[in-house]
Amino acid sequence: MAKKKREAEEAKGEWIVTYSDMVTLMLCFFVALFNPDESDPTQLQQMISAFNAIGMGASTGGNTITQGKSADLGNTIMSLPSQDRGRNLGAAVRRAMSLFEPEIRSNKVRVTHDERGVIISLASDLFFAPASAEINYEDSRDILLRLGSMLNSQELAGRRFRIEGHTDSSDTDPLMWPSNWELSTARSLAVLHYLADIGVDENRFQVAGFAATMPISRDNTPEGRMNNRRVDIVILDDAHL
Repeated sequence: MAKKKREAEEAKGEWIVTYSDMVTLMLCFFVALFNPDESDPTQLQQMISAFNAIGMGASTGGNTITQGKSADLGNTIMSLPSQDRGRNLGAAVRRAMSLFEPEIRSNKVRVTHDERGVIISLASDLFFAPASAEINYEDSRDILLRLGSMLNSQELAGRRFRIEGHTDSSDTDPLMWPSNWELSTARSLAVLHYLADIGVDENRFQVAGFAATMPISRDNTPEGRMNNRRVDIVILDDAHL
């Protein structure tokens, strides 16, 4: 009887193991969601203070993030140059998503980001007639004006940009363009000239034409080729200037 009672008492505490596992998994989940590049410095400092407070209590943990000799020399996480760069580009993504929300829903504009920076992709079929590098101002003027306003904003001051033209893999008319290289480059230049005309400093730009060498879709269908025909405006990360 005593043995059964002891086993029953031990079983009562087994729930804490499952509970601890659940808490650990939840912590891992929220850590995975957290992006320190987009965090507010004040909030980050509050989080660090909270961990320090834990170390001051019954637990002895948290001491690894207290200030030391490096902090005395000004070498803290808040002094890292990548902190401001990452936060600014995070704000640029949110600004672009908000600014072009109607066009994103209708697949006229796509906003993404990768190691190069923030990419604002303009659907070529909206901006250019087939096999043409002349901008269709009637359909695209409003988008380009909003784009120019964003590139000229204070939050992107000092940033550099690259305009990249992309085509599908269809052959061009040799009487108009020798190849897709010329067409993609000409479309990039057309966007550059328009942005410069509305007041964006052209010296902040790089221009490139990639023809069909960097497709978004490998699907050789009308929809796939349409997705590949685009002009990308890249807000460059400092590491890719």
